[in-house]
Amino acid sequence: MGLNDTPNANRIHIGIFGKRNAGKSSIVNAITGQDLAVVSDVKGTTTDPVYKAMELLPLGPVMMIDTPGIDDEGELGALRVRKSRQVLNKTDIALLVIDAEIGKTKEDDDLLFVIREKEIPYLIIWNKADLATQAISSDTEIAVSARDLTNIEELKNRIGKLVTTDETKFRIIGDRLQPLDFAVLVVPIDKAAPKGRLILPQQQTIRDILEADATAIVVKEFELKDTLMTLGKKPKVVITDSQVFAKASADTPTDIYLTSFSILMARSKGVLKTAVKGACVLDKLEEGDTILISEGCTHHRQCDDIGTVKLPRWIKNYTGKNFDFQFTSGTEFPEDLNPYKLVVHCGGCTLNDREMKYRQKCAEDMRVPFTNYGILIAFMQGILKRSVAMFPEILMELEDEV
Repeated sequence: MGLNDTPNANRIHIGIFGKRNAGKSSIVNAITGQDLAVVSDVKGTTTDPVYKAMELLPLGPVMMIDTPGIDDEGELGALRVRKSRQVLNKTDIALLVIDAEIGKTKEDDDLLFVIREKEIPYLIIWNKADLATQAISSDTEIAVSARDLTNIEELKNRIGKLVTTDETKFRIIGDRLQPLDFAVLVVPIDKAAPKGRLILPQQQTIRDILEADATAIVVKEFELKDTLMTLGKKPKVVITDSQVFAKASADTPTDIYLTSFSILMARSKGVLKTAVKGACVLDKLEEGDTILISEGCTHHRQCDDIGTVKLPRWIKNYTGKNFDFQFTSGTEFPEDLNPYKLVVHCGGCTLNDREMKYRQKCAEDMRVPFTNYGILIAFMQGILKRSVAMFPEILMELEDEV
């Protein structure tokens, strides 16, 4: 997989913030060496966060996010400011751009307070250094000029030192496999599957298995039983799409680990324990309670979409109760979760770790149980303990709850 093929969720997200006309877009263009962002003397040229995947050495694959001005005005401006602040939830490195001729303002200080509160590594960039009225000297500050590229190379070096890349950070299952282990992946091919390709969690899991020098064997759900009988070697694990969890469980001998792509996504995002606990709350919900079902990405929904159709149907069939289901997708995630009795999230394959943990933390702070699709499905089918057995640190802590 080349740098250009790196999934966006696995890229370091660099958010560029600041007031209108501070030079945010010019800084993006200077850092990348390309005219990626529209530059204008007119205030408010950037009206929505603009995302650009690129390589920035020594960090490697990154996602640059150019945001609207934090001082935008009016009703529409307030919405743009809110969108800028939402970007902080997925930001691994924050760059606060200040017009050196004007100096730091209340809006800059307010945003800086939030950045520090969220413990995001940051750098204050004093742009238009040639017009600066004061000397800049600090470990967290640097003076540059996007116009004549003064100090831009130093800026890139400073950004590169703000975080360290962890090669194990995005491990999905490879750390639980030995070289030459077999892992069988159950991948249904139906009308909801993308034509001509596998969905992202399946691609990422295959890649992680290969990184462990293990063998990935991909089958459709009705091929699993015969495949296991004819392999000649017992696989270490069967990984299934959550929608065929019951059939995969029935066809997989109990001495072979069984889990799902959704469970592995929760593990890789660091929310598995929380999500397992959250699933157990389903039995305690009351008639009419409100459940939020949230997708991390936006996609064309099929007539039997898992999030908006299948999950609500399965939940109703399992509990025998009627609930008020509400749905969100993409970057929209409610700031106030108090109206909900349960949050059911997708695997989050398109979200980076920081944003997924932010969403989980929002639920935790408001004491709203949080789980994900695959974990809840496994719970409803009575196979949740089995599906996390490969991770005894999770099973041990949750033995009394599941």
